[in-house]
Amino acid sequence: MTSRAPLKIDIWSDIACPWCYIGKRNLEKGLAETAGDDDAPRVEIEYHSFELSPDTPVDFEGSSAEFLAERKGIGIDEARAMNERVAQIAEGAGLHYRFDLQQHTNTVKAHELIHFAKAHGKQLEMKERLLSAYFVEGRHVGRIDELVAMAEEVGLDPVAARDALESDAYLDAVRADQAQAQAYGINGVPFFVIDGKYGVSGAQPPEAFAQVARQVWAEKQA
Repeated sequence: MTSRAPLKIDIWSDIACPWCYIGKRNLEKGLAETAGDDDAPRVEIEYHSFELSPDTPVDFEGSSAEFLAERKGIGIDEARAMNERVAQIAEGAGLHYRFDLQQHTNTVKAHELIHFAKAHGKQLEMKERLLSAYFVEGRHVGRIDELVAMAEEVGLDPVAARDALESDAYLDAVRADQAQAQAYGINGVPFFVIDGKYGVSGAQPPEAFAQVARQVWAEKQA
């Protein structure tokens, strides 16, 4: 059998998307389920930028529920109930969301940092760090000082990270990801493109990701 190239999974997501972190965990669990297969898929994952609310200010004045109520045009109690439901689903994925600590912000700089990290071989680590910071730790992921600190936490050069963020060095890469999403017709995240052929929308359960990984890996057999 000819050696197969790894299974490529391209993921469009936003740091401020609660379902994106849940989807990330479910994908990881699904791929872990396939690891013991006789012909286990070899997988390469790449994240791509998507901004759910590009008009969000860097420093949003208000709580997570207030942001949700304002954005969706709903009452504050309904917004709190929505957050509570998402938090319960996140717990099922092993994530302890703290909407009471959350600091809503513009995510474009976080996306630029993920591209910087990708250029230095740390994209997956940076993505995880930012999602945890935003949803679990209540850290501010829109301010350059905070982003530089998190870059250093995953082993990146803080001086180079700051220079990249202050100069908008990776803004074009963010915009290119967004243009590709538009070309694909992606209007919500998370969105997974499996081997450039199959689209999977939303935070599917782990078994669904395991199934599609096995199916597409089998199709790659020479």
